[in-house]
Amino acid sequence: MSVRASIEFLQWESDFFGRSTAKLNFADAGSEIILAYQMDKYDIVQAKVSASESTMIDDLASMGFSLVEGEIDFALTIGTENAYLTAGASATNRVEVAQIDDIVPLRNAAEAVFSNSRFRAPWYQEGDSGRFYALWIEKAVIGTFDHTCLLVKDASGEILGFVSLRNLDADTARIGLLAKMPKAKGQGIGRQLMLAAFNWCVQHQKRQLNVATQISNVAALNLYSHSGASIASTAYWLYRGQHDSI
Repeated sequence: MSVRASIEFLQWESDFFGRSTAKLNFADAGSEIILAYQMDKYDIVQAKVSASESTMIDDLASMGFSLVEGEIDFALTIGTENAYLTAGASATNRVEVAQIDDIVPLRNAAEAVFSNSRFRAPWYQEGDSGRFYALWIEKAVIGTFDHTCLLVKDASGEILGFVSLRNLDADTARIGLLAKMPKAKGQGIGRQLMLAAFNWCVQHQKRQLNVATQISNVAALNLYSHSGASIASTAYWLYRGQHDSI
């Protein structure tokens, strides 16, 4: 069995996780027929496939790929009144841009909150997912991955949640990470974070805000759909890997 794609070596992920990692690129103009043995030199080969591509998914499964996680990408229109988000505004909490001094608590929170993701066993080691997202939020604060990180804080200045944002183009932004702090329970923080992201888009004259989440994250799915976002696409992540040693 084979698929038509190119194999893209992921240098940064390989270095970070200590595992030789590549990804199949099905859209590359230089793609060619890939046979299973050509991927044997990598510890992990990733493939992200549209959920509608059932034949492709079957072909990958026959080549040793396993389903890891499903993903749903949402799109929220900016520029019209969003009654759901506005109704969740807090009279006491405030929104601030994260600063360097906020990195340590944000890293700790991201490591705890995002401990379960597609970077999971048996392909990755315990703690890898948390380390990955801790670095992500740090880079968002300093603007070297996502471009900014917004915080919702209470009246005393305690961080209740965070959302990172990236400029995609003149009209579009994307949420990278969105989460409430582990101790912030039942305060509607998720809705306040979405409102902060929405208002940031209005201020920067964006027309659309994109955000993706895994299908197992029911709370996020409900938040984005209640916020008025529509489903733009669905996909599956599949991995092929040599993971007996983990």
